[in-house]
Amino acid sequence: MKHTANKEAPSTKPSRGRAGGAAFLLAQLGSHAASQFAARLAELELIPAHAGVFRILAATPAISQQALATALGTLPSRLVAIVDELESKGLLERRPHESDRRSYALHLTEKGKATLQAIGKVAREHQQALLAALSEDEQAALAGLLQRVADQQGLTRGVHPGFGNAGRDEGASKPE
Repeated sequence: MKHTANKEAPSTKPSRGRAGGAAFLLAQLGSHAASQFAARLAELELIPAHAGVFRILAATPAISQQALATALGTLPSRLVAIVDELESKGLLERRPHESDRRSYALHLTEKGKATLQAIGKVAREHQQALLAALSEDEQAALAGLLQRVADQQGLTRGVHPGFGNAGRDEGASKPE
């Protein structure tokens, strides 16, 4: 007699165990979503950190590098390399700051603005693929619930918390 695996449909009842708990599922989906988004951005020859820079530059034209680093929660020294890379690709430019001669203001170039549009398209496609199992109403409800959790945890809206931790100096501790 052959032993066959149980082929029951997965339960929709929330699990209270570790492997099926909400925190585990958030971590599992977060890791999956981040890797999938990175793969989609790679087709544009970009990384997720670039997308964060573009988003803030679009919302705050002429921001200084220091203010951008603060908004992203990253070290200014880490941001310099990212800005240098985007500038070398012709996607942004440094211009003298209007009110502070000691600093530069960052601006998206026309090529950068086109790239921002491409990033938006990638982000929309990514969200649609990731949440395809949910109706529009369910997606809105999920987003509302997750925003409440993020707010309660003190996370800055619109800024990926991993941005500030990536590329830290050697010996810096990483969150568990």
